[in-house]
Amino acid sequence: MAESTHDWSKHKRSYMIVCGALFVGTVLTLALAKIHAFDVGPPGPTAGDYVMGLSVAVAKSSLVALIFMHLNHEKSLIYKILLFTFLFFVGLMVLTIFADLDPIVEQYDTLQTTHGALTEKQ
Repeated sequence: MAESTHDWSKHKRSYMIVCGALFVGTVLTLALAKIHAFDVGPPGPTAGDYVMGLSVAVAKSSLVALIFMHLNHEKSLIYKILLFTFLFFVGLMVLTIFADLDPIVEQYDTLQTTHGALTEKQ
């Protein structure tokens, strides 16, 4: 193993750039967690905070996958699979965010609260 013939010096510059970008992404994630850029409602994280945090995480994981896993040298089929996976991920995030805005859940919660109050009176 000590006599490896692979010359990694030509990749050293891109690895260092990715390392710096990952460091900047980590600092950005921590800053977003402390700043709470979307504080307009009740205390706590909002959907905007989740979207910003997940966006930084997706960017960082894309860098790792493309550079360290050498996916940037793959054929077009892998990009089609990755695009489908990304769109599926975005769809799940949209469904999760819209679940908070669902009026049926609010009506159900109100009904449960009202029903619980009625059964306690009896």
